[in-house]
Amino acid sequence: MEKFQESMYKLIVETSTNLPKDVRRAIAAAKIRENAGTRAAMSLDTITKNIKMADDNVSPICQDTGLPTFKIKVPVNVNQIEMKKAIKKAVAEATSDTKLRPNSVDSITGENSGDNLGEGTPVIKFEQWENDYIDVRLILKGGGCENKNIQYSLPAELEGLGRAGRDLDGIRKCIMHSVYQAQGQGCSAGFIGVGIGGDRTSGYELAKEMLFRSADDVNSNENLRKLEEYVMENANKLGIGTMGFGGETTLLGCKVGVINRIPASFFVSVAYNCWAYRRLGVKLDPATGEIQEWLYQEGEDVDFDKMKEEAAAALEEKTEVRQVTLEAPITEEQIRELRVGDVVTINGMMHTGRDAIHKYLTDHDAPVDLNGQIIYHCGPVMAKDGEGNWEVKAAGPTTSIREEPYQGDIMKKFGIRAVIGKGGMGKKTLQALGEHGGVYLNAIGGAAQYYAECMHKVEGVDLMQFGIPEAMWHINVKGFTAVVTMDSHGNSLHQDVENSSLEKLAQFKEPVFK
Repeated sequence: MEKFQESMYKLIVETSTNLPKDVRRAIAAAKIRENAGTRAAMSLDTITKNIKMADDNVSPICQDTGLPTFKIKVPVNVNQIEMKKAIKKAVAEATSDTKLRPNSVDSITGENSGDNLGEGTPVIKFEQWENDYIDVRLILKGGGCENKNIQYSLPAELEGLGRAGRDLDGIRKCIMHSVYQAQGQGCSAGFIGVGIGGDRTSGYELAKEMLFRSADDVNSNENLRKLEEYVMENANKLGIGTMGFGGETTLLGCKVGVINRIPASFFVSVAYNCWAYRRLGVKLDPATGEIQEWLYQEGEDVDFDKMKEEAAAALEEKTEVRQVTLEAPITEEQIRELRVGDVVTINGMMHTGRDAIHKYLTDHDAPVDLNGQIIYHCGPVMAKDGEGNWEVKAAGPTTSIREEPYQGDIMKKFGIRAVIGKGGMGKKTLQALGEHGGVYLNAIGGAAQYYAECMHKVEGVDLMQFGIPEAMWHINVKGFTAVVTMDSHGNSLHQDVENSSLEKLAQFKEPVFK
């Protein structure tokens, strides 16, 4: 079991820090398709740089390492109880070594266990089989994309598509709608696993199981193969694009599975996964626990360094975006000059704040003066150096829409001028930006290493009782880049893309499959 625990630790570290080859190829293909000089092209350039940095630093690709989910196939007579204990020890060790962010939170008290262990975490599913080796697969699926999972009960009326019946065309409409509803909040361009049939639980389990398939495989079921090909061809016509900025690529992969159902129920379940598609697997010797083979690593690798050089040359020729530099405290006049589409570079102080902080600030004073300041929706991975000082290990943006009930009121209450996150916010926040003189900046979701490199010094931390991801970190940054997607003049790129993609979705109403 000692060697098995060591193998599980290696699997966790590799899954968190090293994107598999099939996913890299899908991202590279998207990068080639995108028009140089666009916001989507800039986003993909940041994503590919982040992938390379995670490799070099052996640090999390994205700071949200999700809820570790292990899917394990074992020969007869393997001790699953001891394996589960070893996996939990490996998870705790990887968390201590900052390869996983502490994400296990008591649902009643809100207390973070600090080691990713607790009731229901990690998820470990065993299955016996007749092969003579152990197959272990791990997926790290972050909360931003997990929140965009969706389940349909057919028949149903779908926005933009009309009625979806209990047939292949109804299923097709559900899948297309699932991509539309995710927009940029799931860190598009993404991958989807689809489960047809079952009950509500088994349908979602099948959908997530589809995410363990290779991005390059071909479905052996002819009907499902045609459905997957249709979705891949047409979902990218919605124009949602990388990060929801608009563009040529919205979906990087679609895998569909089917199981039987009872006559009264017809569920279509969709598991959405962001571009940071962190799932790997290993084959193990059951006698020794040693790794015999890594999975998902076959095929051609991608040279992102070469692609970065080519993208830089193309960007220099074609970019027309306006670039602005800001440093807090920011004045209202500076904010009113910004427009949707501007690229903003931030130097100086910013303060992190997620769900717990926003709820706290509603009823309490801020621990620091936030007038003219910047709030970053981020739950970083943090560690202490040899001298006991905090340093940032991973720090990409979290999904902002969760803060919609609080954000506008908090900006007005404390004088906050800029909010950074991903996926955009709603009408209440947009109205507050206009009334108060504020701006929403969209950072590149999943780019945890790219942004961590911009964070030069942690100046302090408050409200640590909420745990490391939810505390308020005060960080000095340099060269932190994001895009204005909601301005103080009532403009929202997110709303524009949602409206245009809904119009495009309507073209897929008519039956396709007979």
